[in-house]
Amino acid sequence: MKVDQKAHTITIRDTQGDFTSFLMKVTHQYKTFEKHNLIIDLLLYKGFSTDDIKSFMPLSKQHKKAKKSFVIVTSDFDYNAVPSKLTVVPSLLEAHDIIEMEEIERDLGF
Repeated sequence: MKVDQKAHTITIRDTQGDFTSFLMKVTHQYKTFEKHNLIIDLLLYKGFSTDDIKSFMPLSKQHKKAKKSFVIVTSDFDYNAVPSKLTVVPSLLEAHDIIEMEEIERDLGF
């Protein structure tokens, strides 16, 4: 697992190629990241199912309740099948853009 911090955003990327252990690591180390916006980089994986993405739902809910952004990045995915409570985008640039917009919304009180 590789963790990169840029300003108020942390990008977490799997380096092992084992989705289940990656999800467990992120979940167990969540307290370390909870005060930052999070980008979960899953670009390493191909052919994700909707259930795989939904496995991040509890973390996303907890993170958004704390007024922080939680964005998942994956390519080759049906973005229309994603539950509305999850934010899934195809590139890291879009993830950073989403976080910027959400930060502005929070600053304005939305």
